[in-house]
Parts: sequence; structure tokens; C-alpha cells
Amino acid sequence: MSGTTRGGPKDGRRRRRGRGEQAVVPDAEFSSYYGRPVLKRPEWQPLDVAGYLWLGGLAGASSLLAAGADVTARPALARTAKLGAAGAISLSLAALVHDLGRPARFLNMLRVFKPTSPMSMGSWLLAGYAPLTMAAAAADVAGRYRIAGAAATASAAALAPAVATYTAVLICDTAVPSWHEGFREMPFVFAGSAAASAAGWALVSAPPGESGPARRTAVLGAALELGAFRLMQRNMGLAAEAYESGAPRTWLRAAEGLTAGGALLAARADRRGRAFAALAGTALLAGSVALRLGVFHAGVASAGDPRYTVVPQRERLTARSRAGE
Repeated sequence: MSGTTRGGPKDGRRRRRGRGEQAVVPDAEFSSYYGRPVLKRPEWQPLDVAGYLWLGGLAGASSLLAAGADVTARPALARTAKLGAAGAISLSLAALVHDLGRPARFLNMLRVFKPTSPMSMGSWLLAGYAPLTMAAAAADVAGRYRIAGAAATASAAALAPAVATYTAVLICDTAVPSWHEGFREMPFVFAGSAAASAAGWALVSAPPGESGPARRTAVLGAALELGAFRLMQRNMGLAAEAYESGAPRTWLRAAEGLTAGGALLAARADRRGRAFAALAGTALLAGSVALRLGVFHAGVASAGDPRYTVVPQRERLTARSRAGE
């Protein structure tokens, strides 16, 4: 890691007279060479990457909702959720391929199966999950091959929790400070957001008489998303600052308001008509999109500021040295 320090006649040196005395030279301040950031800022397109993150979550949670609707004999809700899962995962793959530049790059990722790599496992997960969602939706729409359709629905639901959350693991496995420091809570944030968005899609598209599971999912998903995000900010230290200024703050405040408002509307949507349910669903979908955009922009901002990389490293080194005394 390249960097220079300022703060004394000889960089990085401290003069001490004995154990326990304070340094006469103040702590050095960090600046990178030529004002360049320590990390290379991500060059991904916001709509591609944020869309990929959001659509994958929507697909995974919709598959779970579809399986539950099949079990509880809600055919219209099941069809809506199956179509939502198939459409969302198709668009998610399209966003990923567009960001990669060539379809062959995605296929090249399937040449290796590496359990320790979130990118490798995610690629194989999508390759297995996407055909299942399409088979489940096609069988439902055609009204044929019911056994095969039920098997595809159940198999997609089995993979759905991983599909809804693996993108959180993927971004937290990078060196981007405001993503990496949230690795404990980010999967729960994405899981809650995915549930809220799938519920939103169902509330917009399914008849109100069958949308009871979607309404309950909306409330639970919103509570998980908002609670886990607050906990993440509290636990991630300095890197949390990137979520509290500029574009990330704007997107995340919008996400919080839309998600909370959508959940409240969803909780009261029973017997209030299709328009009321659609309003709740639209707010939930928009809130989930805003969350992904806020997380994306916060990561880009934190990668461009050396403080978010260097200060936590110094704090960890100081903690280790004190533990070793």
C-alpha cells in the first residue's frame, strides 16, 4: 500500500523518554502519493450493478413466495411470484452480462468451481437457479407438466435464500471499506430488502384476496432490512460515514421512508382495494431499489477516500499491539 506521512522531522518516528510517556511528535496524518486513493474506485455502472443486486434479491424471495402460495392453494399469487422470479433473474443476468461486456465472460466463470470464491459460487448458483424459475413459470402458464413444474418450483425455492443473499457476500468480500466492514449484517439487510421487494411485486400484481402472505412478508422483510441496516451502521465504525453524506445519504433516506411507508400500507391493505395494495407494493419496490443504489454509491465513495482504508488498519494494529503487551 503506497502512502506518505507527515508530522515530524523524520516520518513515522516518535521520541519517548520511558514507558507510559506520551509521544512528543503528534500522530502522522495520512495522504496517498499525488493525492491518489489507496484503492482503485469501482468502475461499474450503477444501474448494471445496483440492478443486478436488486433483481437477484427480488427473484430469490419471489421463489419462496411462489412455493408458499402453491402449498396454501393460492394459484394467482403463485403464478405472479413465479413470473416475477423468472423475469427478475433473467434481467439480473442481463445486467451482469452487460456490465461484463461480453456473454462469454460469464460462461468463462463456469470453467472453475471454487467453493472459497463468492464469484465462482454465485455464477454456478445462477446457472442452476435461472432455468428452474423459467421451467416453473412455463409449466404454470401452460397448465401442463404439473409434476415437473412443482419440482422446479420446490428446487428454485431451495436455492432461493442463497440467491437472495449471495450478492451481499460478494460485495463484502472486496476491499471496498463500506462494503467489507458490513460483512456481518449485510446479508440480513439484503434478505430483508429482497423479501420486501418480492412482497411489493405480489401486492402490485396479485389479486388482493390472495395477497395475505405478501402483506405479512412485506412487514417482516421491512423490519429485518431496517433493523439490520441500523445495526450494521453502528458496528462498522468509520466506514459508516460513507452512508451519511452525498448521494448515498439521499438514496438511503428515500429507501428508509419508502420501505417503512410501504410496510405500513401493506399491513392495512386487507380489504382496501387493488389500488391501495398497488400503492403499498410500488413503495416497497422503490425502497428496495433505493437501498441497493445507496449501498453501491457508498462503496464507491469509501473506495475513493484513503481514510476509510488506513484508519481502520491503524486501529486494528494498535489493538493487536496492546493485546500483546
